[in-house]
Amino acid sequence: MIGSKRVLAVVPARGGSKGIPLKNLRPVCGMPMVARVGCLIRQIPIIDQAVVSTDHEEIARVAEESGLAAPFRRPPEISGDRIGDIDVLTHTLIEMERIDDTTYDVIVLLQPTSPLRRADHVTACIEMLINGNWDAVWSVSETDSKGHPLKQLTVADGKLEYYDPAGANIIARQQLTPVYHRNGICYAMTRECILEQKTIKGRRTSALVLEGNFVSIDTEWDLSLVDFILSRQQRMRSGDHN
Repeated sequence: MIGSKRVLAVVPARGGSKGIPLKNLRPVCGMPMVARVGCLIRQIPIIDQAVVSTDHEEIARVAEESGLAAPFRRPPEISGDRIGDIDVLTHTLIEMERIDDTTYDVIVLLQPTSPLRRADHVTACIEMLINGNWDAVWSVSETDSKGHPLKQLTVADGKLEYYDPAGANIIARQQLTPVYHRNGICYAMTRECILEQKTIKGRRTSALVLEGNFVSIDTEWDLSLVDFILSRQQRMRSGDHN
């Protein structure tokens, strides 16, 4: 709880991932991704309840062992790969308010596929939402200038073109207005944003800009990269700098 606001953390973890089968159960540094989220949430005292939204029994079991609640299974109609976050969050919020017989004021979306998040990232996102009276706050990272929209290209019928014709006028990166991308670390939203505005990006949405590099796992290469980063961090903390 933060002030008088009750906080619900939702961990979406369906079983039907295609890029990496059963991705949410894949271990990173020896721990399944969904369990890693559960362990992290235990470090965030302002979260009142944390639940996994899944359609898979093994994911539910592993999630519960890590401290996440799993009192229901996600129905098939919101378990496909083209289902938006708003559908999952709406279903989860309604179910958990019924099960817990309470009202949750803040909903936090924590995807297992961003295991480089820290507890202070999540806390800062929630505090920013409340203190700024926002409808939603997303964590974002500044996009490297090489990935800026005005430096992107298209290829059609063998012909190379600028994605945006204005890109032809860019000579130096100093001409580029900074742009940002979702880093998957945290999304925080009010109950009203979810149930009444029916969106995760409300009318008044702000950004928590995080420094550093983050990886959202979609491929085996991403998985190997995150495993390397976390393993190196563990060695550094233990005093092994090799």
